Amino acid sequence: MSDPLPAVPSPAPPLVIVDGANVVGSRPDGWWRDRRGAAERLRDRLAGEGLPGHPEPVEIVLVVEGAARGVTSVPGVRVESASGSGDDRIVELVAGSPGRARLVVTADRELRRRVTELGAEVTGPRAVWG
Repeated sequence: MSDPLPAVPSPAPPLVIVDGANVVGSRPDGWWRDRRGAAERLRDRLAGEGLPGHPEPVEIVLVVEGAARGVTSVPGVRVESASGSGDDRIVELVAGSPGRARLVVTADRELRRRVTELGAEVTGPRAVWG
C-alpha cells in the first residue's frame, strides 16, 4: 500500500481591510453625531452584502478607532479596534499577511502609499457603497 499524498492546504481567501473612519466619513449622512453607530451600520452592511464586485469568499476586517472603538465583530466581519492610529493598525494587518491577496478600502493617500509598498491593492470607499 502506498503512502497517501500529503494534503495541499487551500490558499487563504483574500483579506479585505476596511478603513472604517475613512469609509464612514466619505458620506455626509450625519455620522459625526454617532461615530460608533455609523461604524456598526458599516459593519452590518459589509456582513450582509460583502464587498460588491468580489463574489468569491473574502475575509473582511473592519478597522475602527476613536469613538468607534468597542464595536464588536459579527459573522462575516471581524472588527479590529485600533489602540492608536487606525492607519497604523491597517499597515500592521497588511504586513502580517505576506503571500496573501490583500485589498485595503480607503481614500487616504498616505495610507494607500504605505500599504501598496507592502504589496496590497487599494480601492476607494465607493467599493463599499456601490
